[in-house]
Amino acid sequence: MSDKILPEVHVLLPTLETPTLTKADLSEMLFDRLGLNKRESKDMVEAFFELVHETLDQGQDVKLSGFGNFQIRRKAPRPGRNPRTGEAIPIAERHVVTFHASQKLKGMVQGDLPTEEELE
Repeated sequence: MSDKILPEVHVLLPTLETPTLTKADLSEMLFDRLGLNKRESKDMVEAFFELVHETLDQGQDVKLSGFGNFQIRRKAPRPGRNPRTGEAIPIAERHVVTFHASQKLKGMVQGDLPTEEELE
């Protein structure tokens, strides 16, 4: 057997216990880290998401450096079926939001790149 110590691997598997980051959590982080008051923190988070929403609504992409890109894609109409009855139904043309993670984010999630805490 080898006496090598393997590096610790951070793996997040989807479970019911995996915490979700919420707008309230983001507001709390701004309050704790930047010293903004709670109202300013909440307003800043709301303004950010409102701006992202409006930009996507206008058909423009949103690019967040080091995080990823949100894009609007047009999906063509296509035939579908009701899985319960098997009845054929048309699926109308629609627009969907897609997210593509940046290489930096992918590397951090895979454990290939050091996290912010590890850099300090």
